[in-house]
Parts: sequence; structure tokens; C-alpha cells
Amino acid sequence: MEKLSASTGSASTSPASTGPGSGLRRGTLGTPGVVFLVLAAVAPLTGTVVVASLAIALGNGGGTPFAFLVIAALFLIFAVGYAQMSRVLVNAGGFYAFVLNGLGRTGGLVAGLIATLGYNFFVVGTIGTSGFFMQTIIAQLTGLDVHWYVWGLLSIVASFLLARRGIDISSAVLGIALVLETLVLVVFDVSVLVRTGFSVEAFSPDAIFSGSLPIGLLLAATAFLGFEATSLFGEEAKNPSRTVPRATYIAVSIIGVVFALTSWAVVSATGVAQAQSASQEHLESGDLLFSLAGQYLGDPLVKVMMVLLLVSLFAAMLAFHNSAARYLYALGRARVFPYALARTNAGGSPVVACVVQAVFAVVVAGAFALAGLDPITSLVPSMIGFGTLCIMVLQVLAALAIIVHFRRQRDPRIGRTLVAPLIAMLGLGTIVVLAIINFDIVAGSDALAVRLLPLLLVVAVIVGLILGPYLKRKRPQVYAALAEDMDKAGLDDAEPEPLPSPAA
Repeated sequence: MEKLSASTGSASTSPASTGPGSGLRRGTLGTPGVVFLVLAAVAPLTGTVVVASLAIALGNGGGTPFAFLVIAALFLIFAVGYAQMSRVLVNAGGFYAFVLNGLGRTGGLVAGLIATLGYNFFVVGTIGTSGFFMQTIIAQLTGLDVHWYVWGLLSIVASFLLARRGIDISSAVLGIALVLETLVLVVFDVSVLVRTGFSVEAFSPDAIFSGSLPIGLLLAATAFLGFEATSLFGEEAKNPSRTVPRATYIAVSIIGVVFALTSWAVVSATGVAQAQSASQEHLESGDLLFSLAGQYLGDPLVKVMMVLLLVSLFAAMLAFHNSAARYLYALGRARVFPYALARTNAGGSPVVACVVQAVFAVVVAGAFALAGLDPITSLVPSMIGFGTLCIMVLQVLAALAIIVHFRRQRDPRIGRTLVAPLIAMLGLGTIVVLAIINFDIVAGSDALAVRLLPLLLVVAVIVGLILGPYLKRKRPQVYAALAEDMDKAGLDDAEPEPLPSPAA
């Protein structure tokens, strides 16, 4: 492993420098803005309708609230080391930059490829999810029945148009969506609390170990995916060394509280002992929460919840589109991918990366549509299931990178920079193993093509391991510049000079 440094300073002639039209807009996001972007990707209402219901049905039933709390605690432990790393590393490359700094250039390339795969697959999946629920709910409410792919296409186009306007615009839109969808969940939770009460039986040993606790933990972990995107917006954050750590802690805490409380309300409403069977009855239609909301909130608020679900789905698509584009941007800026991906518009949005990301998602989702496959039973579970696995692998790599980086620096804060990330790495590694073993459950299908998707991770690792030595030998300037791309906060705005040829 090479020893890398994350130094700042002038870099007007560095290949990694940014110039007019090739830099993100700095100082745009405060802590609330970053939190909104992250929580919108988590999509609390969508997560409750889909993830919480799955965890209750296939995991540990009435003990699901405990599973959410355990996973929240694990990610808060992970966030300790993650926050320390984000204080010394301000970058739009997220996990790619973290692993690059801790495990070396080749390790960073592997992480970058895995991250690019994961987030781009997520966007494809959100096209299917948005399209399906828009077709179903709009037809039910208005009688207008349009094919799911048309709705999905309109959603990704709207996401692209908002993303190209700038991250501050996206943050404002996502903030409004987040407040509304969280509010309706709070109303449901309070209604259950007042009329039925929250059953403490959900935290009894019988409930916690009912069904399958490992599967419950695994599915609960999928609800938190997206919180790690806080570091992706470091370059656009105000005072990033403080904003990113704060946003990470706040995001994980809010996610844990929302999902734990709402799942507790759901199992209390159904009866803790009957929660698993009740959820299984509604598994195919995916309407467990809507069914309970009809009892506790009434039909008018159920319709409001349906509309907010569509808003939640769009918010998630917009957030993941922004994240996926920034991984393409970071790899383009490092000249691993075409440098055109590093170009931004006047508003500081990585517009070329946004175009490429949107086109990829539209083409892949379109292939499913042309094949006549159902989005919910084919497109959504396979794409989001694989994206989930990718992000989990990245979290393990990031925890390892944090440990290596701070041990190399001989950091005296053992608890924050060694013990916490080590516990997180072991816990997250266990979840990754569970995800691979039970990938048919994560992806919602036992079809051979779906079960083989994890092999793409192997391909990404192999490509990264080959690409690193290749760049070192054939494109040494690009290879060397990977280390200089770690901390962009101190770079000036000079236009980057073209790279000389390797023979020069």
C-alpha cells in the first residue's frame, strides 16, 4: 500500500485542479442541507412501506424495532471513525476518496468502481419503483393509466433538470419532501400510541428472536443506505470539517429513530405476536402500512400518504442521481474516466456526469420495459438489491481504510480511530456475508441471473487491481495525480493544464 497524503494548497498546474466550468459550487450547503439530501435518499416513507414491511415479514417479526435499533447503534459506531476521516478529507469522491487515502491508489480505484456500480444501479431501481407506484396510485386516484416506464422516464428527466440547477435547489426540494413524508409517519405513530399504545412486548426475548433475527438485521441495514453520502457533498458544504460529521451523526440518529418508532407502531397495531403473519399477508401487494393507516388515520389521510409516497420516491431518485453523478465526476476529475465528466455548469453542477448517469439509467430500465418484465418483481429488487450489496462492501472497505490511515498517522485517539471503526468493520462485514448468502432475499428473486449479480463485484475488483498497475506503468501522471485529488478544499480555480503524454 502506498502512503498517501491529503494535503491542500495551490495546485494550478495539477491534473486534479478545477477551473471555470469544472468545479463544484463551494460553500453552498449547511448541515441541514446535507442532512436533507441524505435523508431524502433514505426516503423514510418509502423505507417504511417497503423495507420495514419486508423486515417484519421475513425477519424477526414483532421484534423488528429491536433490529433497527441495533443497526442504528452499529452505524453510529461506524460514524465515529467516518467523522474523524471526513474532518481531514474534503472530497466529492465519498468512499472512493476515503479508501484511496487509506488503502492506496489501487484500493481507491476498486472502491470507486464498486461505488459507481452501486449508485448507478440504485437509480435504475428507483425508475422502476417510481414508475410502478406512480402508475398504480395515479390510476387509482385519477383514472389515468400510463405505462410505468413513461412515469419512470418523466421522473428521471425531472431529477436531471433539478440536479443541473445546482445542489442548493435539490436540497431545498428534498427538504420539503422529507418534512412532509416524515410528518405523515409521525401522525401515524402518534395515532397508534394514543389509540393502542406501543407494546413493550416487541422488546421481549421471544419477539426479538422470533423468525430470523439475522435476516431482520440484514433488511434493517438496507434502510440506512444513503447516510454515507454526507461526505460526497463535502466540497459543496459550508465549513465541511464540521458540517459533514454533524450531518452524519444527525442523519443516522434520525433514520434510526424514525424506523424504530414506526416499525414499533406497526407491530403494536397488528399485535406483536401476529406481526409477522399479518405482514406476510400483505407482502405481495405491499400495502401493510396503507391498510393500518386506513384504520388509524382514515381514507383521506391514506390518500395523502399515497401522494407523499410518490414524492418520497422522487426525492430518493433525485438524491441517488446526485450521488451517482458525483462518483462519475470524481473519477472523471481524476482522469480514470473521461475528463469530460469533471465539467460543471455555471451553477456548479456536474452536468456532464448527470447526463451520463441519467442516460445509463434510462437505457437499462428501458431494456426491462421492452422485455415486458414487471418492474416490482424483476427490475426493482435486482437493481436495488445489488446496489445495496455494493454500498455495504464499500462501508467495510471504508472502515478498514479509516483504521489503516489513522494507524499510519499514529493517532493517539484509539477509541475513535481504532476501536470504533474495528467494531464497525466486523459488524458490517457480518452483514455483507449475510447479504451474499441470502442475496435472493435482498434482491427479492432466486432467478439465476439475479443470484449471479454479486459476481459484478468480483469484476470490479479485478478491473481495479488491473487498472492500478496499468496507470502506474502507462499513465504515471494520472496515477500520481490520484493522491493529489484527495482534498479539494484548498485548490485554486485555475484551468488545468493538459496532461503530457507518458513518453514526455
